[in-house]
Amino acid sequence: MSIPDTMRAVVLSAYDGRPESLKVEERPVPRPGPGEVLVRLAAAPINPSDLMFLRGTYGVKKPLPAVPGFEGSGTVVAAGGVAGKLLVGRRVACGASMQGDGTWAEYIRVPLGQCLPLRAHLSDEQGATLFVNPFTAWALMDLARQGKHRAVAQTAAASALGRMLLKLAARERIPLVNVVRRKENAELLRGLGAEHVVDSSEPGFEERLRELFHRLGVTLAFDAVAGPMTGHLLAAMPPGGCVTVYGALSEEESRIPPGAFIFERKRVEGFWLSDFFLSGFGPKQLRALMNVPALVGREMETPVRARLELTKAREAVKLAAEEMTSGKVLLVPG
Repeated sequence: MSIPDTMRAVVLSAYDGRPESLKVEERPVPRPGPGEVLVRLAAAPINPSDLMFLRGTYGVKKPLPAVPGFEGSGTVVAAGGVAGKLLVGRRVACGASMQGDGTWAEYIRVPLGQCLPLRAHLSDEQGATLFVNPFTAWALMDLARQGKHRAVAQTAAASALGRMLLKLAARERIPLVNVVRRKENAELLRGLGAEHVVDSSEPGFEERLRELFHRLGVTLAFDAVAGPMTGHLLAAMPPGGCVTVYGALSEEESRIPPGAFIFERKRVEGFWLSDFFLSGFGPKQLRALMNVPALVGREMETPVRARLELTKAREAVKLAAEEMTSGKVLLVPG
């Protein structure tokens, strides 16, 4: 298989969120070192974490200029060691290194440990979204399992990740309260089988949330929104409840009355998928690696609404930021 000397890549020049800070450049194709493989990319999604990275508000800042993109899929075309040669010619899902360049390019050099061979039933598009949302959904639901919570809740419930949590909660037979902010999203979730849906834009939202939380015994909530929503979730819970914040779609600070901590023993925690895997490969991680790939493309499917070439990266980022519940926007190197 012939590998060119140069490739096209989307390059970020400033952490300011401006479209002008993204452009497509010709770059040398990276060469894999020991323990690495070279992947010719087929697709890469634009996730909320990518949008945060472009603005410089994510947990990692790479030296600029840098190629964005945290996950993707493609075919292994070269390997830097004996172990990697077993993957040459195979389709894989891959996660970008936190230090190196990302997946918004025609090729990426990836550590072996951040590649998963794709099963036959998985398309390149579903494989491109295998890491971030499915493993986050699995890890969050594992918190509910391990904590023996009677019922849980989630915000941004109509998102791709929210729909995955809906399916996982049904598998575990754990009642799930789904918080959305538009009537059409509430209807969408009910059409998917959601029993408990609350629209934050409707009058009486906080009272309805509190009634549901206390009736069902919700003691754990997964918050992708932050801002005032974190406080609403915590206030609705019985004493001792916990909100796990894993996103910041509101782009606002979480606001919580101190009495919730002092008098009701409630707490707020954070979740970052990188920490879930960097903490080592114990039983939790092994269960995830065994179960998630089998569910992706079946029970955990990511809707896709647009596919754009690398040269249209600015347009793709704008589209992804405008409406996140209609499906993923993919960059397709072509």
